Amino acid sequence: MNTFDRIRVYFNLRPDLEEEQAIIEEVTRGVSYRGANLWILIAAIFIASLGLNVNSTAVIIGAMLISPLMGPIIGMGLAVGTNDLDLLKRALKNFSIATLISVLTATIYFFISPLEEAQSELLARTTPTIYDVLIAFFGGAAGIIALSTRGRGGNVIPGVAIATALMPPLCTAGYGLATGQLNFFFGAFYLFFINTVFISLATALGVRMMRFHYHEFLSPERAKHARNILMLIVIATTIPAVMMTINIIRTSIFENGLRRFISSELEQPGTQILSSGTDAATKELRVIAVGRAITEEKQRSASENMEHYGLGGYQLSVIQGGASDSLLALSSQLAQRAYSQESEHQKLLELSADNAALTQQLNAYTRCEEVAEAIRPELAVLFPAVRSLSLARTVEVQRDTTATRRFVTAVFAVDDSKSWTSADATRFQEWLKTRLSGDSIVLLPRTQAATTAARR
Repeated sequence: MNTFDRIRVYFNLRPDLEEEQAIIEEVTRGVSYRGANLWILIAAIFIASLGLNVNSTAVIIGAMLISPLMGPIIGMGLAVGTNDLDLLKRALKNFSIATLISVLTATIYFFISPLEEAQSELLARTTPTIYDVLIAFFGGAAGIIALSTRGRGGNVIPGVAIATALMPPLCTAGYGLATGQLNFFFGAFYLFFINTVFISLATALGVRMMRFHYHEFLSPERAKHARNILMLIVIATTIPAVMMTINIIRTSIFENGLRRFISSELEQPGTQILSSGTDAATKELRVIAVGRAITEEKQRSASENMEHYGLGGYQLSVIQGGASDSLLALSSQLAQRAYSQESEHQKLLELSADNAALTQQLNAYTRCEEVAEAIRPELAVLFPAVRSLSLARTVEVQRDTTATRRFVTAVFAVDDSKSWTSADATRFQEWLKTRLSGDSIVLLPRTQAATTAARR
């Protein structure tokens, strides 16, 4: 036995494979979306949406583990790999239904959710790259190998579901629809489409490598036509991802070259580079430095070497305080008594920013008082049953998450609680929300507030 034959023994799958018919039956069962599978999918979408909403990675992973979305995708790959048109039609139908229900469920959740800010976990699902293509492809390969070998599917399939992340993109697409941000919708749905196509492609290739039997088409022309359509879908899916990835790589290389240029050509003892940036329109590289001045000669030398760092075509513009060696020596002696002009300006900017933030916080806290005074005449006319009303801004924290919820608590008392109906309360809450310019309102009757205070 030569070296190649010995290597083949290690990588040979056939001794571990289940019977072909058993594999096909298991995949076919996972294609169906009725009853329990459908309810599990809806629950998983709600869980994933909650995880994205509160930026909880653990919750998102849990949703991916219980999601049954992999079934019809693996089914499509098996159908393509074995030329089974009936299975392909069933898988496509169930996949379309599952996708539609998932996006609708996520849209409904984000439409009614009071937390509208896009967190980092959600934003991460809006810009797919070629790496997502590779993850989906190798995830699909691992999935079909696990399903085809004895006793391995239960361990590998959950990992594939997490790695390829089918649920979060659908939830992000629902968020985009609910908030009217179509760039979120298209970016996330494209990521989901990438995962679907390349999991199916890897499954189809895996089926062919394991030599599953073909289901014959009615004619060779029809088989060729189906394969051509598959290839067009793969190419059309890959091209935009490749373009996005090329742009990301180019930006990374450019920024790395910029950092190396500043470190090697401009940094010197006694000089601090505060910031640097490029203007693509004017092809200008601006560098702001303080301390010891960067000489004209050093700037010319640095400009001549820009091309070596991938900055060819850019003009170097150094903005500095003009401090010479003598001034730097003086400044070190006078450091205990005075600040440089740049430091004073920076301090002023920081104080202005702090003042603006404090003013904004003060306005938020006094706004309820101002609104309460303004609505007093309207309250007497529109809701004569309301005897008193207290408004206060509230911050709610949860024990098991870092997310916070902010709303206005409205504590009110009525003359006759029996005549005060739920319809009155709803109308009262909507009126308060309008007068407070859309803030979330939580109504708390005076009796309930008193009970809560007594318990505390």
